[in-house]
Amino acid sequence: MLETLFSQCRIGKMEIKNRLAVSPMVCNYCEKDGKATERFMAYHEEKARGGWGLIITENYSVTPEARGFTHVAGLYEDAQIAGHTDLTRRVHRHGAKIVAQLVHAGRQTNHKMNTGVQPVAPSPIPCPENQEIPHEMTIAEIRVMVSRFGDAALRAKKAGFDGVELNGGHGYLIAEFLSSYTNKRVDEYGGTLFNRLRFVKDIIQDLRSKVGADFPLLFRISSHEGMPGGRKLHDTRAIAMTLEEWGVDAIDITSGTYGDGLTVPSMAESHAWNADSAAAVKKAVSIPVIIVGRINEPILAESILKSGMADIIAMGRGSLADPHLPEKAQKGQFERIRQCIGCMQGCIGNLGIDGPISCLVNPELGFEGELAAHAPPRKKKVVVVGGGPAGLEAARAAATRGHSVTMYESQSYLGGQFTAASFPPYKGELASYVSWARNELNLLGVNVQLNTTFTRQMAEGLKADSIVVAAGSTPMILDIPGIHGANVVLAQDVLMGKCEPAKSIAVLGGGLVGLETAVHLGWLGRKVTIFEKVDRLAPDVVSGVLPALLHLLDVYGIERVLNAEVLEISDTGVVVKVNGERKQYASEMVVLALGMNRENSLVEELKGSAGEVLVAGDAIKPRQALQATREGFEAGLRI
Repeated sequence: MLETLFSQCRIGKMEIKNRLAVSPMVCNYCEKDGKATERFMAYHEEKARGGWGLIITENYSVTPEARGFTHVAGLYEDAQIAGHTDLTRRVHRHGAKIVAQLVHAGRQTNHKMNTGVQPVAPSPIPCPENQEIPHEMTIAEIRVMVSRFGDAALRAKKAGFDGVELNGGHGYLIAEFLSSYTNKRVDEYGGTLFNRLRFVKDIIQDLRSKVGADFPLLFRISSHEGMPGGRKLHDTRAIAMTLEEWGVDAIDITSGTYGDGLTVPSMAESHAWNADSAAAVKKAVSIPVIIVGRINEPILAESILKSGMADIIAMGRGSLADPHLPEKAQKGQFERIRQCIGCMQGCIGNLGIDGPISCLVNPELGFEGELAAHAPPRKKKVVVVGGGPAGLEAARAAATRGHSVTMYESQSYLGGQFTAASFPPYKGELASYVSWARNELNLLGVNVQLNTTFTRQMAEGLKADSIVVAAGSTPMILDIPGIHGANVVLAQDVLMGKCEPAKSIAVLGGGLVGLETAVHLGWLGRKVTIFEKVDRLAPDVVSGVLPALLHLLDVYGIERVLNAEVLEISDTGVVVKVNGERKQYASEMVVLALGMNRENSLVEELKGSAGEVLVAGDAIKPRQALQATREGFEAGLRI
């Protein structure tokens, strides 16, 4: 079925064993001086071990000031070569090829990230996200920068990389020269398309003079920039044709720029949403075209290749979620592939605070080899209480290490709050994680007991060595008059179809659950009003997800009342104080989305009645599922 996906291909002189590539994605795992760490190398080696044919590393800075994040790799000095040589050696021993992506962030950085200096750009226009006015590069500075790209490419070759990729996408420095949206120069580096391409041409010529004509050169470019005056597909296609003439060996098609919200698409975007753009570029060039963008199914990847839309399928977050996706796909183990759900909590969310990336569905990301390093001294009898994300990972980790595990879940299904979270629009893929975890537990021999509330008496009878309490959380019920009325229901019950929604509904709470429930109800044709006590909606939601939700609030005509303190609930509506003024809003039903309280009463009950007791996830404190899966996994490791 996947004969094309697992056929060999070539980029220039580089032969690749299959058509699955890891796309460049910042992990922030290196030292501040750009040197490779063990964490950085193990992260990439695990992907090579998992069967990816090509790994394109992310954001190797060409100068100390080129960084967009504080812990990215660098090839701007010879002292960095040795560590990255170890990286390429470790990747090569698994049969994968590895390409270093060279980048200068241009205006898309700030003084906190890039050693305290002013960002640079072709023109002094600030980045819409970083907001610092960049220094307009002089001709002399441009020529020095050209040489820095070539020097970095030479260091990459010395370090054993199989090629380099120039990052001309996502609004970084090269992209800034290419686009009239950011390039307002009137000298030989601005104005016409050919002049805006001059910076790239100079880099290619300098690079080739240093690494030779046969060293593979890839070029990443955004098909659309998504900003007023930015490049569109026809411009990109013309650029791709020109780059091929100048000796580029492959075109890597991505999309977007800082500020447009589509550089990394969330779960709100369709799968393979960039495929049509890649196909258009492929018609204009004869060199290989790489496509990226919400492709996490091997069968979908095969269909794109067979349709002639691209030559290589790149997965960034798909490789984060499951570094062994190629190996499993080639064996036909599709149900064992752990898919990216597009939540953006650990990858984009962590990068938003300049932290190391993590992954909700893969708590081993950034901690590769942890399971193997924690061999238990003896097989233990383990009980996991709660089948939500924390419990699922605790059970999986403990069972993988060889323990005998039994899970107790009070509901008739696994997943806990995560299952309810899959019901709103855009969120259906969340169910894939729970389905994957259920299958893994079954393969590991975990005994799952549904519809069973675990008690102290059960613990005393089982005499387990370890009990992991991952009982999750319960919806918060505030002390508001009328909150226990017959017309008041929980958001989770509405989402899972446990009650019939009325025609007019007040949703109390403007966090993520409140917004998603409101959207779900609006989609069902109900008249909905959200009441939120502070002055903004969902302040803790990852930025890549929130715009889609806010858009749907507009689509479904959902009213938002901010700074609203709910005073009373009646069978005809709610009474609230808005900016100090008392108001009454009519509604037939009130939906509670006020947050969650931890459920850890069992922890106190178990004291003195069982062996080791560990706590994980919302039973510690309600947070995102990202923290729950990691804490559950760590609990399983500690047993």
